[in-house]
This record gives sequence, C-alpha cells and structure tokens, in this order.
Amino acid sequence: MRINAPVGARDPNDDTVDGRSAAIEKNVQASRTPQSKPVDGFAYRVKVQNASKKVVEILFWEYQFVDSSDPATMARRQFLCGVNIKPDKEKEIQAFSLSGPSDVISVGNLANKSGNAFQEKVVINRVEYADGSIWQRKDWNFGEIRLTYQRALGTPWGAEMCRGL
Repeated sequence: MRINAPVGARDPNDDTVDGRSAAIEKNVQASRTPQSKPVDGFAYRVKVQNASKKVVEILFWEYQFVDSSDPATMARRQFLCGVNIKPDKEKEIQAFSLSGPSDVISVGNLANKSGNAFQEKVVINRVEYADGSIWQRKDWNFGEIRLTYQRALGTPWGAEMCRGL
C-alpha cells in the first residue's frame, strides 16, 4: 500500500490475480463456516455426593421453584444425566434449559423486591447404578416422564452431561 495514498484508496495488490484469488478463498471459507447464534438459557447446577458403595451411572433429578407469595404455585425442571460417580466421591452436575425458573411471575413478587421470588430445592428422583440396580424416590413415578425420556434418548448424546425431560 502506498503511504501517500488518500484515505479510502484501493490497494493495487487487491486487483492482482493472487489478491483476487485470496479474496475468493476467504469468501468460500466464510460460507462453509457454520454461523452459530447465541442461545439464551438457564444453567441449573447441583453438587451430588455418592454415599453408596456402588458407582452411580445415571441420575434423574429436578430443580423445583416455589413461588414465595403463593406456595401452591410450583415449577420444576427435570433432567436426565449420565454421571459416573464413584463411591464416596462427589460431582458437580450442570444442566442447560431454555426454560427459566417459572412460566408465571407474580405481580406481588415484582412489587416486593426485598426477598427472593422463589424458594429453590433440588430433588433426586432416581439413581441407576453401574451394577444394574436402581433406587427411586417413592412418590416419584417414572411413567410420568416416559415419553420425554424416550425423546431424550432418541438423539445421540454429544458432550452434554444432562438433558432436560
């Protein structure tokens, strides 16, 4: 490029065969690169300790949100996770969901900004061990999530640890 060229003047090297070839190649590479868009979502985390003498292979858990102003209003996000937690070890588990804590927001909670809008609780619903045995919370019904479970297993797993149910 010329030092004394006016601002905005075209570089003469851009008009050479090599310059045009490089520009075309740059455009081809840009068209082949997938354009990923950021996705807004929510990360749910829990630290789980395996107090049993067996290896935990699969974990079904949920994050519950109870509306502080109306305890009858509860939302929950359920997850299925492949965890592989050895006996007497703990692991932080993270799940991603497009759904936030609640689908409904109380106007009373918005007006009262002093406290938490939700009471949060994590519940373990089912544990599947590497030896094939299972522990399940007695008031939880696997049949309620059977369709979402099949859908979660219907696509190959990538690098994710958990899937929403």
